[in-house]
Amino acid sequence: MSGQPVVPMVDAQGIHKFFGELHVLRGIDLRVERGEVCVLLGPSGSGKSTILRCINEMEQISAGRLYVNGELMGLREVTRNGKTELHRLPDAQIARQRSRIGMVFQRFNLFPHMTALENVMEAPRQVKKVSKPDAQKLAREQLAKVGLTDRADHYPSQLSGGQQQRVAIARALAMDPELMLFDEPTSALDPELVGEVLAVMKQLAESGMTMIVVTHEVGFAREVADQVVFMDDGLIVERGTPDQVIGHPVEQRTRDFFAKVL
Repeated sequence: MSGQPVVPMVDAQGIHKFFGELHVLRGIDLRVERGEVCVLLGPSGSGKSTILRCINEMEQISAGRLYVNGELMGLREVTRNGKTELHRLPDAQIARQRSRIGMVFQRFNLFPHMTALENVMEAPRQVKKVSKPDAQKLAREQLAKVGLTDRADHYPSQLSGGQQQRVAIARALAMDPELMLFDEPTSALDPELVGEVLAVMKQLAESGMTMIVVTHEVGFAREVADQVVFMDDGLIVERGTPDQVIGHPVEQRTRDFFAKVL
């Protein structure tokens, strides 16, 4: 309908995060539209992974507001005597919010005693209470998407690192997420295995999935990102298209970083 405001998939407003005295995120504003691929680049320790963990509510923000698909995450607003207070949501509601977000980590975190198929079936069975036959069908579909039809009955120890990471992606997709978060998904892989994981992520981007990716793979950012965000020391230093941020950075800090990594 015309005239209706378009709600972004992610809208982070003034996000701060403290770990004790350490001020890790210092007023982050980040907006990611539906179907957009946003790549976060920057040196280690700049706060990139912490943003993902806050979006997924693995970490509680210290200040600010964070919306996913228009819903305030982790908090509810209560108005008393004309004043608005923020209260933490009950764990069950936070779990419901989190179930709509897929997350893929550096480490694959697969259950070693389960096959690839069983690993992908587990969350739909446990969280969504999907029947075993339906979960099995769903898991086979997701393994096919990541090119692992022939590895369904293999255990993680029988798979390469790249194959394990693709199982982890299939596992996240099995929950039918509206948003996918990737936290350095290729950094634990041998160089020759990186390409197969990035290829799956490119396919996912082409299918219209909204993605936020923390990575050191500048080539992937150039090719796939709609928005590149360069971070340093808990702040967003620069943002724009890949060509703007990687190709023609404005800020000296950004220029220095890409001079070293490119």
